[in-house]
Amino acid sequence: MEHAEAETRLLDAAERLFYERGIQAVGMDQVRTASGVSLKRLYGLYPSKSELVRACLERRDGRWRGRLAAYVDGVRGTGAAEERVLAVYDWLYAWFDEPDFRGCAFVNSFGELGAVDPGVAEAVRAHKAAFREYVAGLASGAGVPEPTVGPLVLLAEGAMTAAAISGSPEPARQARDGAVQLLAASRVRVPAT
Repeated sequence: MEHAEAETRLLDAAERLFYERGIQAVGMDQVRTASGVSLKRLYGLYPSKSELVRACLERRDGRWRGRLAAYVDGVRGTGAAEERVLAVYDWLYAWFDEPDFRGCAFVNSFGELGAVDPGVAEAVRAHKAAFREYVAGLASGAGVPEPTVGPLVLLAEGAMTAAAISGSPEPARQARDGAVQLLAASRVRVPAT
């Protein structure tokens, strides 16, 4: 088995197991069994579970943000700049409605290891910062003032948690409704006195 194939099989298996069962509930031997990669090769590629978790998070980050951007990039037409901001919540709804949705893998990982594993905490913070930067770019393109970006991001983050707990995609719709109100309020300019 080639290096790249072994690495892909390990990351696929680990990511699936960690997301389904939780990081602390899954041992390296379970990852080995699910991937079909020898324990020696596993530890050769990822000398610690922490390194494997970080690699899974980094790969998931690229895939997650890529899927979001592809969806948002599909929004065209009149009012597209503001609709692109709202498309974030539409995409979240579709994600939350997937049968294997178990919440945000980054929040889940931080909850399990963030306090004890600086590398995991760093990977989670990098993902969340990149998401905020992405939303800020969309908001800027729609003429939304910077102070509105934080609340827009918090609506999305809160929806992720609420959807995981409730088992329903509806928090994405509620967050979208809140975002519509924020966008409308951001268009109201208070005259100078």
